[in-house]
Amino acid sequence: MKPNLLGIDIGGTKCAVIYGVDKDGELSIEDKVRFETTDVQSTIDNIIRELKAMCERHGLDASNTNGVGISCGGPLSSKTGVVMSPPNLPGWDNIPIVKYVEDAVGIPASLQNDANACAFAEWKYGAGRGTQNMIFLTFGTGLGAGIIIEGKLYSGTNDNAGEIGHVRLADFGPVGYGKAGSVEGFCSGGGIAQLGSMKAKEKFMMGGKVAWCPTGDLNAITCKDVAFAGQYDGDELAKEVFEISGTYLGKALSMLIDILNPEAIVIGSVFTRHEVLLRDAMQKVIDREALPAAAGVCEVRPAALGEAIGDVAALSLAAAL
Repeated sequence: MKPNLLGIDIGGTKCAVIYGVDKDGELSIEDKVRFETTDVQSTIDNIIRELKAMCERHGLDASNTNGVGISCGGPLSSKTGVVMSPPNLPGWDNIPIVKYVEDAVGIPASLQNDANACAFAEWKYGAGRGTQNMIFLTFGTGLGAGIIIEGKLYSGTNDNAGEIGHVRLADFGPVGYGKAGSVEGFCSGGGIAQLGSMKAKEKFMMGGKVAWCPTGDLNAITCKDVAFAGQYDGDELAKEVFEISGTYLGKALSMLIDILNPEAIVIGSVFTRHEVLLRDAMQKVIDREALPAAAGVCEVRPAALGEAIGDVAALSLAAAL
C-alpha cells in the first residue's frame, strides 16, 4: 500500500478534505480543511477545489497516493460511487461523486456510507484492530452500524446490511428510524431523550420533581441532561433511564452475537462516554440471552477514535483501495 491517503467527509452541515499518512499501520493526519455544506453544486465545487489544492500542497498524485476515501450519509451505491438522495443532503440526487473525484485528481476513489466507513476505521485503526469479525454501532443521535466479516467490510446487496437500528424490539416505546420500539428508539441519544421525557412525565404526574428537568419542559430534555444527572449526580431516575436503554442494547447485541458470531462489538458516542450507566444492564441480558459459546468469544468495547473518527473513516477507505 502507498503511504499517502486522502479522505473526503461529506456531512449535512460541514465537509472536510483530509490528508493522512499510514506508516506501518499507524495513521497520522497531516492536513485538513473544513468548509460549510451549502447548495449541491457549490459544495461539489468546493470539495474538488480543496482536494486539488491539498494535492498541490503536498505533491500528491496517483504515483504516491493509495486512494481517496469518501464517507457520506446514505442512501448511496458503493459499487457505482453514486450518492442517492440522503435526507441530510437535500438535492444530492444520483450524484456520481467518485467519478468527479477521480476525473479531478486521477487517483482511485471509494465511497461508503458513514456508518460503514466508521466501522472500517475502528477495525483498522481503533478498538477493533486485530480482529477478523467485528460489528460497529454508532450509538449517537441515531444508531447506525457497520459489519466486518473475515477482514472485509460487508455492505450487503445494495448497501443496507447491518441496519440493526431499524429492528423493532417492542410494540411500544421511543421512536427511532421511523419505528416505535426500535433498537434506535431505545439505543441512541435521541431515544434516551425520549425515555427521559417519558420517565419525567410519570414523575410529574405523581407530584414529584425531576432535577434534570427543573422547568417542566419535557421537550427540552436531552440525552446529555439525563446522562450528567445519572453519572455525576447519582440521580436514580436518570440511572433508571439508562438501565432501560442498556437492557434493550443487550437484547440487540445478543441477536448480533448469535447471528454473526463476532470477536468484538465496538460501540461509539453515547456508549463511549457513559459506559458506566449502560454496561451492567447490557451484560445481564447478554449473559441470559446469547449463546454462551458465541458470547464467550465476543468482547463489547467502547470505540477508540473519538472525535477523529470522521477523518479516520474517510482515510481508512482510501487505505483499503
